[in-house]
Amino acid sequence: MSDKIRIGTRDSELATWQAKQVQTKLQEFGHEAELIFVKSEGDLDLTTPLTEMGGKGVFTKALDDALLENRIDIAVHSFKDLPTENPLPLIVSAVMEREDPRDALVAPRGIEFLDDEVAGAVIATSSNRRRAQWLHRYPNHEITNIRGNVNTRLRKVNEHGWNGAIFAAAGLKRIGLDNNISEYLDWMVPAPAQGAMAVMIREEDKNMMEVTSQLNHEATALCTGIERELLNEMEAGCSAPVGAFAEIIDGNVHLSAIALKTDGSVQYDIEMSAPVSDAKGIGREAGRKLLEMGASEIVAELRS
Repeated sequence: MSDKIRIGTRDSELATWQAKQVQTKLQEFGHEAELIFVKSEGDLDLTTPLTEMGGKGVFTKALDDALLENRIDIAVHSFKDLPTENPLPLIVSAVMEREDPRDALVAPRGIEFLDDEVAGAVIATSSNRRRAQWLHRYPNHEITNIRGNVNTRLRKVNEHGWNGAIFAAAGLKRIGLDNNISEYLDWMVPAPAQGAMAVMIREEDKNMMEVTSQLNHEATALCTGIERELLNEMEAGCSAPVGAFAEIIDGNVHLSAIALKTDGSVQYDIEMSAPVSDAKGIGREAGRKLLEMGASEIVAELRS
């Protein structure tokens, strides 16, 4: 190609790292590429809780607009931030290989407080899913809202004297900050598609479809697709207290999913598995079963 591929990205350190990974891969395939930085509403407003701003879509809208206006050729997203339904003529053309999908606790003054079942503690997160699962396990704790990029949130948890804050392990690992991790939260079910990066293009751009399809990691695409179809079936949205994680073990896809009331008082969970060849659709089936268990009331409550 004579022209450089314009890669749209937010300008945070993590978003830039992700876009550079795509840039490097494209260059390995013989394509010239450059980064185009785009500011989102979510980057400009660091105080309003995400749930009040319309969820994680505030991070993606600016890149959607840049694609539609032909200011960029592709956009790079954290896949978990993308809505499961997009009415715009844009499609995900590739899902990159997944990093560590787990959530992690950053506790600057240590994790001894977790051993005291009676004492209170203050944990920072802006995620309803993390909030709900944490309160289900530690009902005596208080959750406080935290916003900003990874570095900003690390600074805030140190400055405010909170007991800890919850981060995606993938984000900390990607920019070399995983030395801040005090404990991996293996018991917490991650957000659908957590740890995966998505490449989005204009639907009609056949050339870019051909170019970016080389970036796709089939196993990651399958598993994240199953997780996202569960979220779509539940019509819960990416800000809902719903977690889902699928992985391939010995030729089978194993899916774990959870839905909770935001205050953690009620929890529904399910596990399913199917051979890789028959796995598409188990996300929807699991979503339907969660709704039948009672999660439909949680979704209705969120909407109201």
